[in-house]
Amino acid sequence: MPVVKNAEAREIPWRPGYRNYVLAGEAEGVSVSSSLGVLEKGAGAPLHFHEEVDEVIVVLEGTLDLLIGDARLMVGKDQTISIPARRPHAFTVVSPEGARFIAFLPRQGAHMATQYLEGGPPAGAALK
Repeated sequence: MPVVKNAEAREIPWRPGYRNYVLAGEAEGVSVSSSLGVLEKGAGAPLHFHEEVDEVIVVLEGTLDLLIGDARLMVGKDQTISIPARRPHAFTVVSPEGARFIAFLPRQGAHMATQYLEGGPPAGAALK
């Protein structure tokens, strides 16, 4: 289906306090991957990098404490994060109200080629 109502998107188990909804992918007939993240304060992603693909994250609500390479940045609503392939990155939600963002990877299955420098893959990584 080419149109997904975000409020009805399929949820995939991810991390504690981190809900992940598929917006575009194989079921929609495309080769890219896009998801909506809905996170509680304190939730996030451990230090990792993607082997072969860039990642783009558009912050819709809230504030992320982002580590990208050697830089630590506060990224908030209406800001976009561009993460080149092989660049280590991690983030934690610091805003009391949590955060919402849209993540985009240019091909399906790219999250499976992720290398974790801390922690491990999310619970539903193989389902996405």
